[in-house]
Amino acid sequence: MPDVLDASPYDALLLLSFGGPEGPDDVVPFLENVTRGRGIPKERLKEVGQHYFLYGGVSPINDQNRALLAALRGDFADHGLDLPVYWGNRNWAPYLTDTLREMVRDGRRRILVLATSAYASYSGCRQYRENLADALATLEAEGLEPPKVDKLRHYFNHPGFVEPMIDGVVRSLADLPEDVRDGAHIAFCTHSIPTSAADTSGPVEGHGDGGAYVRQHLDVARLIADAVRERTGVDHPWQLVYQSRSGAPHIPWLEPDICDHLEERHAAGVPAVVMAPIGFVSDHMEVLYDLDTEATAKAGELGLPVRRSATVGADPRFAAAIRELVMERAVAERGQDVTPCALGALGASHDLCPVGCCPARAPRPAAAGADSPYA
Repeated sequence: MPDVLDASPYDALLLLSFGGPEGPDDVVPFLENVTRGRGIPKERLKEVGQHYFLYGGVSPINDQNRALLAALRGDFADHGLDLPVYWGNRNWAPYLTDTLREMVRDGRRRILVLATSAYASYSGCRQYRENLADALATLEAEGLEPPKVDKLRHYFNHPGFVEPMIDGVVRSLADLPEDVRDGAHIAFCTHSIPTSAADTSGPVEGHGDGGAYVRQHLDVARLIADAVRERTGVDHPWQLVYQSRSGAPHIPWLEPDICDHLEERHAAGVPAVVMAPIGFVSDHMEVLYDLDTEATAKAGELGLPVRRSATVGADPRFAAAIRELVMERAVAERGQDVTPCALGALGASHDLCPVGCCPARAPRPAAAGADSPYA
């Protein structure tokens, strides 16, 4: 039997994700949840929802979260970590508030939160924390005592997140025709965000010129490119590119877009491209549509061979990384020494988001940070 791992003071882990529709009738209500407060007409949401309708109105993200839940529970059991794992979403069932209510009724008082976003940004971190604060306020209004919640640190440079992506890029390169393989370019892809949000991502002292969001992605891209060179003996050129832009066209967003990048690389004579979606934990709709459908169609128009490498998903190494992050945080909370595990030049991220980190467009309470009203 494995040794028993002590996760105290924590008594549960919450997997917190974005959520997605699971049938055609869910698409517009789901998008209404995502865009609540922006006054977007239903007809416009139906247009936006065409990406989902192409796949039967089903986003793969919920099934991918179910697979990750199973992987986490299996890894915890195999390693003697007696910590129940719950799942809640921001925008679709199982909803975050419902899950937190269930956790409170199950007697959970000290909860760690794993967000399915590895990098620092408003939409990838603080917005999750705002949703946590909203849910806790709802429980309080219902007469329930809110639990204390802490969010696991950003895990973009943890070996258990990086190593599966290295393997994915190496496999994708090997899948290219031999005559174009060594000359292939690697396009490291992530979600575009407004440049103003990128510039203010991470702690205040690091704001400006892409902030933590761009720096963290570049660090991961370098780690993967260096490892690919070591494994293959080929130094592949690479660039960080963006996808899934939305919003008003007059607002500057991070560029270049992946489709524009494919055109530019083709014009420059690059013989092939591997698209590596390092900004995404799993193969959800934005990977499925923006890369596998739209960008792959663009490459086909150009006659440019492309491959898309896998995301981390429910890889056992990622599940093990989450267990390590849980234990790292538990040990630190108990006042014991711990050495955080991180690759690259940036080191381990902060445990507690400081004041001014990834600021909101309009001030809103956010849990699990230095400015939390639920300390």
